[in-house]
Amino acid sequence: MTFDPASYDFTQPAAPTPIRAATVLPARRENIELRTADGHLLVGELALPESGEVRATLITLHPLPTHGGFMDSHVYRKASYRLPALSGVAVLRFNTRGTSSPRGTSGGSFEEGIGERMDVEAAVRFAVDRGLPNRWLVGWSFGTELALMYGAVDPVAGEIEGAILLSPPLHRATDVHLKEWAAAGKPLKVLVPEHDDYLQPAAAAERFALVPQADVVGVDGAKHLWVGEKYAGRVLNEIVAEVLPGTAQPLPEEWDGPVATAHA
Repeated sequence: MTFDPASYDFTQPAAPTPIRAATVLPARRENIELRTADGHLLVGELALPESGEVRATLITLHPLPTHGGFMDSHVYRKASYRLPALSGVAVLRFNTRGTSSPRGTSGGSFEEGIGERMDVEAAVRFAVDRGLPNRWLVGWSFGTELALMYGAVDPVAGEIEGAILLSPPLHRATDVHLKEWAAAGKPLKVLVPEHDDYLQPAAAAERFALVPQADVVGVDGAKHLWVGEKYAGRVLNEIVAEVLPGTAQPLPEEWDGPVATAHA
């Protein structure tokens, strides 16, 4: 059965609630579908602020689906739980072609990052058609490859403000793509774990030197998967700081309002 994101059971605690991994804050959540140019139906979820304006939009690109990556990869799940309420940020998550999650399975099959170009384009087009403002790509691992390969060229480049990369391996993305980002001049924030399995901060700084505007940030103690609330929270703070400059930091760690608890 497809998970209904509107089914969370919210209650009002007697005191402010610490925000934990499974804490879900109020938002307007809906299951969505994206249609690609080559005819595949992709499944996803859009989480919007419960009230007030949408201040920024994250279009998330998940880790490698052949190694367990999907729209519910934990940093993106936590972003959808928290950021609409804490910062007025909309979070669009979806499964790339052939990827499954509790939301369902997207059509097609994994294409090594080639056919996925149309998945990225479909997600951006959806955000544009919905009138979602201040649009940013957020890629994690394999998702950074998609952001780098397709984010700096049309039709995507003209519809986004920039991109935020989490744990970029730079396997599929090449210097050609980095030079496209340099030419586009769009902001590129790069978060690199100290103990990453593929690309560590010093090497990342050297590779991304091709992009003058790239801001490469090494994160002490972190690993490729950003496991642990300390590191997931750091990522969310960095994302909000990039897409909403001047926003008070860090994000609140307690919530004084209705909350729900997500099931594992």
